[in-house]
Order: sequence, then structure tokens, then C-alpha cells
Amino acid sequence: MSLSVVIVGGLHADARKAAVARLLADVPGSVVLHHDLATAAAGTVVRTIRDASGLVSAGEAPLVNDCACCALREDLVPELRRLADSGDTRLAVVELWDSVEPKAMAEVVVAGGLTVTGVITALDPALVLPYLGNGDDLADGGLAAAATDQRTVADTFARQLEYAPILAVTESEEADEEDRELLAQLHPTARQVVIGPGDLAVAAFAGFDVEAAAAAQHPACALLPAEADAHGVSTLVWHRSRPFHPERLYAALEDLTCAAARSRGRFWLADKPDTLLHWDAAGGALCVESVGPWLASLPDAAWDMVPPVRRAAAALDWHPEHGDCCQHLVFTSPGLDRDGLEGLLESCLLTDAEYAAGRAAWKRLPPAFDTLLEV
Repeated sequence: MSLSVVIVGGLHADARKAAVARLLADVPGSVVLHHDLATAAAGTVVRTIRDASGLVSAGEAPLVNDCACCALREDLVPELRRLADSGDTRLAVVELWDSVEPKAMAEVVVAGGLTVTGVITALDPALVLPYLGNGDDLADGGLAAAATDQRTVADTFARQLEYAPILAVTESEEADEEDRELLAQLHPTARQVVIGPGDLAVAAFAGFDVEAAAAAQHPACALLPAEADAHGVSTLVWHRSRPFHPERLYAALEDLTCAAARSRGRFWLADKPDTLLHWDAAGGALCVESVGPWLASLPDAAWDMVPPVRRAAAALDWHPEHGDCCQHLVFTSPGLDRDGLEGLLESCLLTDAEYAAGRAAWKRLPPAFDTLLEV
């Protein structure tokens, strides 16, 4: 019997546990492998394996470099291989601890020569907005995966939600149309499966492409949501072919970050015209980082080393004068002030005179983002 692996994660612990229990009940020959990182402060990570009848085995994995997630990575693949070699297990359900993100674990499992047939994030639709608005550090709630973990509840939840192609959704009486619409707009390509008999088990074997999933999240070619407006929730897609003035954009960051429950995308700064910058905001906090050069800034010979999906994304944005350099930002939120947001974004672009001055002049503009980018 070949082993299939499905990864189930999410900060909504009740929803996650319900999804895992459903899979155990519906898939004969399934087991759940879980690493509890809550014990990391004591120097170990507790591993349990369960089947539909209860606990099968338990053990401990020592911390690696004081990092609980590192211990998980070191222990997970050998345990899965052992299950595969036994031939008794049809489906291994890897239940991730609260703040562990599925991307890293899926890539570890695939790199270990195992087959991931599904990645599922379980959630309660009534809690999506509260979690996206929670800017608290994970460490404050005992959810940090390492002593150096600086993530917040909001940005962790956003990545968990947006990476998984399958969303296992509870039948929440508290969720209204706005909650469900927000979820649909945040991840429009996801398949939503209500946690109940049958459907979730089918989704666990639907198949998963780890490279395609990574490309869909990469800032240069991310599969961002489209324009939408329904049930009080809006998604604004803002696309322009002119760089931002660094000082004006920096001055507007707080207002832009707080304008939506979630915003993301790629952007172009005039004083760094060759650098593709990533915008990632949730919970009232913004992360800005450089992800390398725009394709237009690379020599032709380097294009052969660029993945096809990146070249395809650049082709969609291509401008005859400056190639793929552009603004592509997406804002999703209930009660979004679309006109006000667009006006603020437009005011941060170079004026006609500033644009006409050319790249040499742009590079002399004050480097307002150097501190954020740790230049």
C-alpha cells in the first residue's frame, strides 16, 4: 500500500481538530501524526501518532538549535518513511501545531521523497476577520515556534489561509454573508469543503503540486485576487506603470496599511528602479522586502534561468518602456473606501515632471525605505 500524505493546519484549533477527526473517521487505514510544539520550552517536542481508535504511539524529539520547527522538520520525514515502509497506512494526516505554516512542511515532505496529496487549512469563517485584524505577536499568546519567532497572529493566519488549495470550513452559526464573502475574496481559487462526511476525504487525495503552490505565493508571480464587490466586502486591484515617490509613499504607509484587512502585491520605488519589492500587510502591520530584480533589469542571458511562470507573469505586466516594472497591489476588506484608497495611492506616484526627469534623477530621491529594507 503506497502512502499518501495530507497536511492539515490552521490557527483555528477547533476547526483543525474537527477536520482531522473527520479524515480519521472517513479514510480507512489513516493515522494522524502530530508534533506538539507547546512543550518546546522544556527542550523537547512531543510526537503522537493516532488512528481512529486512539493513541498508537508517543515519543519526544529534541530541539534543534533551540528551534521547535527545526525539530519538527528533522523528525517528521523519518516518521512518515517508517509509516510508508510498514505498508499498513493508506493516509498519513500531518496535523500541524497551531502556528506552523503549511508551505515549509509540504516542501520538507516532498523533498523527503514522499507524496503529498493534499494541503488543507481548517478554519471557522466567523473568525477570519478577527484573526486578520490581530496584530499581536505569536509569542504573546504562547504560539511562537522559536525564541526568535517574530511573526504575528494576522500574518501567520493569512499565509496559512492563502497557501492551501483546500479550505476545510466549519458550519459556524456565527458566520454571516460578509464573513463568507471575505473568505471567498481572500482566496478565490481555493476549494471550500464543509467539514462533514465524505467530501473532505476526497479532497485529501485530490493531488498537490508543491512547485505550483510556491509560485502562486511568490511576490513576482503571485496569483493575486481579482476585483470583487459583494455583501459589503470589496477587493481593489490597483495596477499602474509608474513608480512611487519614496517619501510620499513612506508618509502614507500607516494609512495604506490600515485601509484594508489584508493587502499584498508587488511595487516599484523610483529610487530603487531595478528592485522588485514585496508588500504584505495584515493586522495593521506591514512587511516590505526586496525579492530581487525586475526581469527588465536582467541581461537577456539570465532569462533562461528564470522559471517559466515568472516569465509568464512578467509578460502580462510588460510595458514597452520599462518592462515588467509596475505597481500591482490588492486590498481586500469589509467596508473598503475604494475611492479614498485609490486617491491616496495615486498621490504617492511620481508626478509627470518627476517621471519625465528620468531614472538618473529618480535614484537621487531620498531613500525613505532604506530602514525598512535594512539597506
